[in-house]
Amino acid sequence: MNWEQLLSLKRYGDTNKRLRQEQDETRLGFEVDYDRIVFSQEFRSLQDKTQVIPLSETDFVHTRLTHSLEVSVVGRSLGRQVGQKILEKYPHLQNVHGYQANDFGAIVATAALAHDIGNPPFGHSGEKSIGEFFKTGAGKAYKAQLTDKEYQDLCDFEGNANGFKILTQSRPGRQGGLRLSYATLGAFTKYPKESLPKKPTNHIADKKYGVFQSDKEAFADVAKELGLINRSDNHLSFSRHPLAYLVEAADDICYTIIDFEDGINLGLIPEEYALEYLSKVIRDNIKPENYYALSNKEDRVGYLRALAIGALINDAVDIFMKNEDAILNGTFSSALLDKSKYEAQIRDIIKISVENIYQSEEVIDKEIAGYQIINKLLTVYTNAVNNSFSGTASNYDELILKSLPKTIDFSHNSLYQRLLAVCHYISLLSDSKAIQNFKKIEGVTF
Repeated sequence: MNWEQLLSLKRYGDTNKRLRQEQDETRLGFEVDYDRIVFSQEFRSLQDKTQVIPLSETDFVHTRLTHSLEVSVVGRSLGRQVGQKILEKYPHLQNVHGYQANDFGAIVATAALAHDIGNPPFGHSGEKSIGEFFKTGAGKAYKAQLTDKEYQDLCDFEGNANGFKILTQSRPGRQGGLRLSYATLGAFTKYPKESLPKKPTNHIADKKYGVFQSDKEAFADVAKELGLINRSDNHLSFSRHPLAYLVEAADDICYTIIDFEDGINLGLIPEEYALEYLSKVIRDNIKPENYYALSNKEDRVGYLRALAIGALINDAVDIFMKNEDAILNGTFSSALLDKSKYEAQIRDIIKISVENIYQSEEVIDKEIAGYQIINKLLTVYTNAVNNSFSGTASNYDELILKSLPKTIDFSHNSLYQRLLAVCHYISLLSDSKAIQNFKKIEGVTF
């Protein structure tokens, strides 16, 4: 792979390629990508989607929206620092093609901003509940009518693949989806493969999948434009765009440190753990007089959080540049933070968060409710859509169909496409909207 291709400004849905030198310096092409994400309806719905604590009654806890904004900020810093070093290593990128360090920052920031845009309501349990519907619930009845890969898409419903669909899916008046640059779409796709085979190697790009069967052609086009390396002749599998490693690192940094911070501020983790564990990451950069001068817990923890994030950013940049050649030839097989000098400290912090936050009674109780809500929505919507297609829709089915959005095609000839459309619609719901739809179906509210 080479950076000239990887930094493609061509927009998905366009036929003409754009050059960096032709851009208006007041609003560069990669920055337009960021704007389009921010103003999209799908991004706005993240303000009411669970990050860790579902439907929390406190203003402090992060939602998917605030998490995405913070990941984007960290991603911008990672991208700019790496961009500066890449331009020093390959000066022709700046001298001949006009790229700046900020271009790298804008690509990573935008991809990071969108990294959770395809996640369904109720956090990762939302993905799992969709999968369970098809693996063990009423949706299992569709297995015989689907290909193995189509069925696997549904059984392992993946927010990353759904995000790629959101960013690229055409609809009336929106050809090419959000029409983002190919560079941003490449950086967004952490798992550039289809759902089967599952984890064919230990390479980080094979950990999950990032492309539905319905979007294989779209991603193949992105991969060709960017010059991504084809990793298999038997199934869709490509090397990562190098900047996807930075998007992943930004997410890893934020959920490691900020979820830990949330737990402390909610009282689920003792405050003294912040000083004990984060100081091991910050090391000599902490100034005790500054820490103890802060009068409240939130400010003290925030001070440590900022220093810890800064230390992990610098470490991730160093790891990226040391392995840049391997990343470009597709042989770097782990996440950046897996090679971190702070790996043991990161592991300890995550372990505490898992025990005290992710497995807390509040989280478990609401995830249980989320499973039931999503299962009910899937049952009712798939029945209505498929009964309508076969001409056996009841009056109730017809009422349900009228409640579904006109912007999504639920009448496709393909059963797979109809089922995926229902899953896609449910994934777009906020937590509150999913609950509202559930209550309407159950007849407990108007």
